[in-house]
Amino acid sequence: MSALTTENGATPVVEEPPDTGARHKLTAVTGLAALSLDAMASVAYGPEAIVLVLAAAGGHGLGFTLPVTLAIAGLLAVLVASYRQVIAAFPDGGGSYAVARTHLGRRTSLVAAGSLVLDYVLNVAVAVTAGVAALTSAFPELYGDRLWICLAVLVLITGVNLRGIVESARAFIIPTAVFIGAILVLIAVGLFRDAPVSTAASEGHASVLADNATAVGALLLLKAFASGCSALTGVEAIANAVPSFRAPAARRAMRAEVALGALLGVMLIGLSVLISRFGLQPVEGVTVLAQLADASLGHNGAFYVIQFATMVLLALSANTSFGGLPVLLKLLARDNYLPHVFGLKADRQVHRHGVVWLAVVSAGLLLFSGGDTNTLVPLFAIGVFVGFTIAQTGMVLHWRRERGPRWVGKALLNGLGAVLTGVSAVVVTTTKFHDGAWLIVIALPVLVALFETVHRAYGRIGERLGVGRIPEAPHRERSLVLVPVSSLTRVTSEALTAAVSLGDEVRALTVCHPDPEDQAATEALERDWALWNPGVPLVRLPSERRSLGRPIAAYVRELGATRPGTRVTVLIPEAEPERLWQRALQNQRGAVVAHAVRRDTDAVVCRLRFRC
Repeated sequence: MSALTTENGATPVVEEPPDTGARHKLTAVTGLAALSLDAMASVAYGPEAIVLVLAAAGGHGLGFTLPVTLAIAGLLAVLVASYRQVIAAFPDGGGSYAVARTHLGRRTSLVAAGSLVLDYVLNVAVAVTAGVAALTSAFPELYGDRLWICLAVLVLITGVNLRGIVESARAFIIPTAVFIGAILVLIAVGLFRDAPVSTAASEGHASVLADNATAVGALLLLKAFASGCSALTGVEAIANAVPSFRAPAARRAMRAEVALGALLGVMLIGLSVLISRFGLQPVEGVTVLAQLADASLGHNGAFYVIQFATMVLLALSANTSFGGLPVLLKLLARDNYLPHVFGLKADRQVHRHGVVWLAVVSAGLLLFSGGDTNTLVPLFAIGVFVGFTIAQTGMVLHWRRERGPRWVGKALLNGLGAVLTGVSAVVVTTTKFHDGAWLIVIALPVLVALFETVHRAYGRIGERLGVGRIPEAPHRERSLVLVPVSSLTRVTSEALTAAVSLGDEVRALTVCHPDPEDQAATEALERDWALWNPGVPLVRLPSERRSLGRPIAAYVRELGATRPGTRVTVLIPEAEPERLWQRALQNQRGAVVAHAVRRDTDAVVCRLRFRC
């Protein structure tokens, strides 16, 4: 007997296990690929940002590249340790917003949310433009088309993310691995070089090194530190998107956070060592990373591999925002600070509205900047440090209230993180204020005000709807169904059949205009109606103006005044063509009537679709 049948020959019903959505969630490895590309790719512009600032002090200033980088790496270590604690304490995601909402109050949580939203949006634009800048460094002939290349990359990333965060992670694992491997090889080979093996990439390009400067002041070092802190953006993304991981989600997210910190720290320090070792000087039109690849590996195939891998990962690092921001928007929508549509999920666990909104705003920034990274970088990293500071401050209060094992040590760690990131936020804002950071200072309060406005609107709507209160018991009212008609067709018959099935009383309405042609058509309809005799009266509504919806809405209002206690329903019949393009052939009379009745009356509006 076959194993697929029972003893009496019947085929058993095999129940498939329920789809818990685990296959659409991240592991530690795919989480690293999906949510850490922003931080990983920052090694391409973080060290360069430091060098460009220190170049103002000449060759002597460049000697401070490694100390500044070590300070940033120390801050990175504190942040990684702190965000592991955030993940453990707030496994539902939200990062600094969730921490502030619980421990620092509503207004502070909105500041944290607004800062993260701004940072995520800017990250997409900066990542894409920086990636294309790496491409044009290797292929200068593409420089004039950089805006269109940026937009094409944005469309590609958006399309991949609309298929699901796991699909995007799988697509980006290989580019991430190639980039990390290439940078580690570059560092390892460079450490065995006594001098640059090639300087072909920088030949013919003007140096930006100051000639007559020798002093390195504290203000310059602070500015270099602030610029280099752009390398720390993205460290919080994993904590914001913990629900995107497979169970146990918190444990997997913490592993991904530690792996991110370790890899990022090694790459930042290694590249800075090579900058000092080779005495590298920044030049116009060629990135520092391109010069390092040229110096370590030579101007050969390996050089172009690193440039291409950098371009790909920089462009794809925008995926961090596509993984983290929709989750944050969902939490804000859940708390009534954004439209609830941002909380909806598609089949692949995708918050599509958040993904599309992020893509549209980022495209606007790309058009505003013309695809130029330097226009956007001064705005970058301010928001994320505000979020860092709020998260660490909130965690100090969290441990004080919990008072669990070793709570003092945990609170001290978060307190140190709050002090360091708070100072960094002030330094970054003040040093970049005149370069465009003032826009963020204005945009953040505006965004918080927007959240508050949406929240108040939902509060008023909830009060009107009686949300949270038990409503009165349902009761039956007399029902009157009105059916607008213009001719006798099968659609008219179907509509009246539905109407008499729904209501106690049914009336058909036809609007008549004063011109002779309409008068004749109405009289013909009335004669045909009398011959047809459907058992439903036909009411003529005269109208002096060429309007269709207003006479019907006025009739509904009149019924409401003369027949209180009667539930009026307007049933609008519409033919729906078989093919989509044929819908453009319709006169849209149904939409006009529905809009007028919905706007001017309290009647129930039903649109009956008759499929042709």
